[in-house]
Amino acid sequence: MDEKDNSSRPLYVISVVAEMFDLHPQTLRLYEREGFITPTRQNNQRKYSDQDIKQLKFIVDLTRKLGVNKAGLEIIMDMRGRIDAMQKEMEGILDYLEEDTKRYFQGRLQRIFKGEGENR
Repeated sequence: MDEKDNSSRPLYVISVVAEMFDLHPQTLRLYEREGFITPTRQNNQRKYSDQDIKQLKFIVDLTRKLGVNKAGLEIIMDMRGRIDAMQKEMEGILDYLEEDTKRYFQGRLQRIFKGEGENR
């Protein structure tokens, strides 16, 4: 299992997470209803992963340290999702360009060496 798989593995129950962030469990349920976090369910029990914990820390920092309200959170989380999607799209484009460039230069090198061998 790689590190990415581990970060999404459900580990914590709602009472533990509420205590970690000094939040009421109802606040965590609200964040879930609003789509800010998406804990997995096991036997109808919410389980939070390390990835969920990172997301919650981001949310708690915005609300407590910066005073961002629910409407602001919606905007920020939406923009963050868009940025993540664009970043993944850009990574895909860069991967394609890298492969395309590699194929192009391999072809050129083959043509150069074939031509060089014919001139000898």
